[in-house]
Amino acid sequence: MAQTRVRDIVNIVEKAAPPALAETWDNTGLALGRMDSPVRKIWVALDPLPLVVEEACKNNVDLLITHHPLFIRPLSRLDLSTPLGQIIALAVKNNLALYSAHTNLDKARGGVNDILAWRLGLTPARDLAPGTGDQPGLGRLAQLPESCTLESFITRVKKCLGLTWVRAVGPKDLQVATIALCSGSGSSLLPEFFVSGAQVYVTGDMGYHHARSVEDAGLACIDVGHFASEHLMVEAMALLLQEQCTAQGLDVSTEPCSLEQDPFAIY
Repeated sequence: MAQTRVRDIVNIVEKAAPPALAETWDNTGLALGRMDSPVRKIWVALDPLPLVVEEACKNNVDLLITHHPLFIRPLSRLDLSTPLGQIIALAVKNNLALYSAHTNLDKARGGVNDILAWRLGLTPARDLAPGTGDQPGLGRLAQLPESCTLESFITRVKKCLGLTWVRAVGPKDLQVATIALCSGSGSSLLPEFFVSGAQVYVTGDMGYHHARSVEDAGLACIDVGHFASEHLMVEAMALLLQEQCTAQGLDVSTEPCSLEQDPFAIY
């Protein structure tokens, strides 16, 4: 059996989340490492955190696949004493390759937005922000089987995502039937939400003035947090990779990283 290489795993990821779907500002793909490096063990995580990279190296992981990229902005210098510098130094020393699928995985069919919809028991009907041509776009719209109050839907969201709390805007008795959602930070899609016909928007990272605009429109928003809306991709991606590797006869093990926690705590 031929040795599995980084490029073999990248081909699987990029078939599921084509790089061409990524936003122009994004920096997806192989951030560190070599495409021809051998791979026997893969971890999937949301973020390339120092803790995640350190534990991956201790566990002899060859490839770390994350949703958020290691680099978003260009580096002007590399100080190895900084958290980023330490990540790079440790990964290079231990031959750990780092790869990310970000906005391309958000948009892709079966990607983060669809996973979020499925976790809420919804079937995505169309994109909230249509893509170019026949390409998928950001966000999703879905229809509830039966309309319910905002209060009831909030209870559903908390149960489906395993949350003890969410932030919400809108009257509790508002009747909701059409749901808009966007994983991660969805405030930039508020204009699309306002004309979508949806009554409630499920997303993360909504600010005060965003909340006021939703309130003024007579609509609702449920802010589940950035972490909760995206971390669910970790297990799904690990499962997809393992299934595809097994089907292709690639001798690798793939695991979801269990170390990450939401950086926000409620006191």
